[in-house]
Amino acid sequence: MNWYLIVLILSVIVASFAQILLKKGAMQTYSSPIKEYVNVYVIGGYGLMFLSMFITIIAYKELDFSNVPVVESLGYVVVMLLGYLFFKEKITKRKLIGMAVILGGIFVYYM
Repeated sequence: MNWYLIVLILSVIVASFAQILLKKGAMQTYSSPIKEYVNVYVIGGYGLMFLSMFITIIAYKELDFSNVPVVESLGYVVVMLLGYLFFKEKITKRKLIGMAVILGGIFVYYM
């Protein structure tokens, strides 16, 4: 497996955790509008998004641009799983079918 492909997958995972942090921050209630944007969850979430962007740029050095959107689609699957783990969101039959379609598309693309 290409090293830069692993780097890109790491970027997707980091971005997924960033989305979880941002959702956690959005679920809180704050005493002022400024505290809605200046808190640990929001700053941490945007910090991880920034880190993910740099990791993705590193992966772009060697990967074909046609591979990147395919791997980035893994983010939907990771976010769904993290939502289940951290927020106890239900994984419905419809979500499982969607995840299977995404993973099947990735599998077909790389075969």
